Amino acid sequence: MGLFGKDIGIDLGTANTIIYERGKGIILREPSVVAADEKKKEVIAVGEEAKRMVGRTPGTISAVRPLKEGVIADYKCTLQMLNRFIRKAVGKKLLIKPRLIICVPAGVTQVEKKAVIEAGLEAGAKEVFIAEESIMAAVGAGLPVLEPTGNMIVDIGGGTSEVAVISMGKIVTSTTLRIAGNRFDEIIAQYIRKKYRLFIGMRTAENIKIQIGNVFPSDYNDEMEIRGRNMTQGLPVNLTITSDEIAEAMEEVANELLEAIRSTLEKTPPELSADVMTSGIYLTGGGALIRGIDKFISTRTGDIPVYIAENPMDCVAMGTGMALENLDYLSGATKR
Repeated sequence: MGLFGKDIGIDLGTANTIIYERGKGIILREPSVVAADEKKKEVIAVGEEAKRMVGRTPGTISAVRPLKEGVIADYKCTLQMLNRFIRKAVGKKLLIKPRLIICVPAGVTQVEKKAVIEAGLEAGAKEVFIAEESIMAAVGAGLPVLEPTGNMIVDIGGGTSEVAVISMGKIVTSTTLRIAGNRFDEIIAQYIRKKYRLFIGMRTAENIKIQIGNVFPSDYNDEMEIRGRNMTQGLPVNLTITSDEIAEAMEEVANELLEAIRSTLEKTPPELSADVMTSGIYLTGGGALIRGIDKFISTRTGDIPVYIAENPMDCVAMGTGMALENLDYLSGATKR
């Protein structure tokens, strides 16, 4: 670790990218969105600026998410986005190339890992380390991952959800689901389209999830007014929806997540699963903020305690920050 170099941890997510700089903490948090001019073949905006363009661009400009389900779908756009984020975060003139830790889901292939490493190197890194998201999330959530006890982490991101039991710094059993926060948005949009014949965009669906999303029946019932396009007449229409309706829509995805937790526990050695029954399940990622998800999981797993980590969206990035303190020791990372 050069005293004058920069060591950076990157949570390269489908929905958001978070960058942690050693010694400074989180220095960038932006949506993983790129706006490109297809005629000129150039990127015109990334991050928050690009996200504001989603669904509102003219024909020649497209605003896209270059990562799908936790992995790189559009290599060129990901490279440009990563490059701009790094330079925005640490300064345009990189006198000394930084060392990067980039997080990926446990289920990615070697080809997908290689693409992430190459993107990091091309974006200006001296060295790139790959770390597994669930380990970094557990570290960032403050779990005793190095102890010989079972720790269960459920990281609900934008494109993937990862369920893992960790012991002595290693993943013992894990399940990666290609469903997560974005899938909740899609299912909300589908529900409203089917029930009310009203077409809404993904940004509206995401706002519904954040404002009145709910997966556990309770006394809480809120309303929200939305605007969409009537599928029959093609005209803009206002509609009031309730949190009970959204809970009905979101149940399908919540149940898939629950099945992944159950199957992961079934594959876990009895001693470690007994630890989880006592110490509980920890939720990280943006999906941990969905109202009632902790109660939903707890009641459906025989009352295993479920805890939402502090600042759940930042846990993976915080974990990389802790790992940066000792890259040689990081058992979940591989240098390339």
